[in-house]
Amino acid sequence: MSDRIGVREYIGRMLSPLQRATRRESTIDTITFDASALSPRKPIDLTDEQAVTEVLDLATKVGSVELDSGTGAVDTSTQVRFVAAMYGITDVDVDVTFSTISASARRGTRPPITTMRTVAYRSLDFTRLAQIDRLIRRIRNRAIDPSEAHAVVDLIVAAPHPYPRWLATIAWGVMAAAIGISIGGSWLVAITAFVSTVVTDRVNRGLNKRGVPLFYQQVVGGAIAVIPAALLYNVARDLHLSIAPSLVIASGVVVLLSGQSLVGSVQDAITGAPVTGVARFFELLLMTSGIIAGVGIALRVCSSAGIHLPAITSATSFAPADSTARVAAGGVAALAFAVACYSEVRALPVAFLAGAIGVAIIVVLQDYLSVGAVIAAGVAASIVGLVGGLLARQALTPPLVVAAAGITPLLPGLAIYRGLYGLLNDQTLEGFTQIASAIAIAGALAAGVTLGELIARTLRRPKLATGRPPVIFTARSLRELRKVAGHRVAAKVVPSRPRRTTVDPTAPTVPMAMRPTSPTRPATPRRNQPPRRVDSGRQDTTNSGHPPAEPDSPDPSPPPRRTTSHVRTHASEDERQDRNP
Repeated sequence: MSDRIGVREYIGRMLSPLQRATRRESTIDTITFDASALSPRKPIDLTDEQAVTEVLDLATKVGSVELDSGTGAVDTSTQVRFVAAMYGITDVDVDVTFSTISASARRGTRPPITTMRTVAYRSLDFTRLAQIDRLIRRIRNRAIDPSEAHAVVDLIVAAPHPYPRWLATIAWGVMAAAIGISIGGSWLVAITAFVSTVVTDRVNRGLNKRGVPLFYQQVVGGAIAVIPAALLYNVARDLHLSIAPSLVIASGVVVLLSGQSLVGSVQDAITGAPVTGVARFFELLLMTSGIIAGVGIALRVCSSAGIHLPAITSATSFAPADSTARVAAGGVAALAFAVACYSEVRALPVAFLAGAIGVAIIVVLQDYLSVGAVIAAGVAASIVGLVGGLLARQALTPPLVVAAAGITPLLPGLAIYRGLYGLLNDQTLEGFTQIASAIAIAGALAAGVTLGELIARTLRRPKLATGRPPVIFTARSLRELRKVAGHRVAAKVVPSRPRRTTVDPTAPTVPMAMRPTSPTRPATPRRNQPPRRVDSGRQDTTNSGHPPAEPDSPDPSPPPRRTTSHVRTHASEDERQDRNP
């Protein structure tokens, strides 16, 4: 070929079959500020401080839910500015930090209006994140007013979890059992990991109700992960049963690590928010230190009580016959994590596929190609981020849900336990090596999944065509559209009706579509209407029935008739799915 093909075009051609299978875009990919600036649904009056404050408060409220769920600072800032721009506030400065969101609207020579919102807690409720995601889509489609959007956000935040709490507890236990199998454990390891994780979840829930800080909850969780494994090991040894307590402890460590914002911290550092990234990474490091402290305290207590654990050997090698069970267990672990984080049902199959694909790539690279753990983790996470980002569009799910679930089975829980065991048993060099390896694997996972998401976004970025007409048609825009297109737009003129809005409390993210009204246009005079006579600058209203015009009005016209111009357009597949989720 004589023409040189760019790297982006080459990647696009290679992934074209997968691209055709995922026609939808994620919400963050559909944001184009040029499109919103063309024709906002109903631009607010910038001189009205109350209206501007209402829009800014709505935007920061949406951003707080995004940031609370682990979304990166850059994506959160983009969506806050987008919500404000859709209502006509295009000149707005947004600052997103670790726990605060502030937005300031510039109004020319008038003083700016600033709002700020604090994110006081972190929650793992991916259903809430998906509902906010669909609300942003409706704002993009210009189908909701700021007041109604405020009501919807309040309903989303105040709504209970979609699953009962006991189901989430069982899901955490199933996740631990699946992790135990995926790293080479037996059914006895899986059962022990399930029981210890269920106990950990219930104990930490009680501590959380009493206001105990999360660090001490991690300490308690790390201790609970060790004690049942040590007791079961000594009992099984007397009964001549084989069990690896290190795999039980590693499973519990992975469960405790999975709730931390690993992806968000590295994504912020990569995408240009280093302050927020450092804050999130420090929180992650502190919570991991709590787990290590709990495991270390429990090991010392067991050793003092005469309960000794076996020495940690090298990594367990899996035979080809074990690979299928390992891949299936990885998918089950990702699915259980999605259930424990209250993901929607439509996201569960995608989470299962993401986890299974990630573990399958690890098995191929490490067991068959002898690739290092750090490189294998980075490659697997990149593919999980790419495939998961594309499959998340089909499920109308935020990519963060799939990414967090997909890399959960790959977290280095066993490496952390090996390093801690070495540090506590006079194997300092081995311990520091394993801890450094665990940190490198975690960084590779987060960086890889971020790279995969970025590649997925470049495949189907929305493009704004030159000369694109506004979505909300007016009389002037219709005339311009007829001139550009060269044909008349069929419009049906019907009497206008008052606009009605409804918020369904049972379905907070499915508000009924509003019927927009376009500005009025003058009605055409009737046929066979007798001509109006003008006498001394005044109009004869005997036959017309209209009030007389002013003397300085040279050519009065009848008063305009209230009409609404409805232009028939075909709704896209995304809009139909949004209206009927």
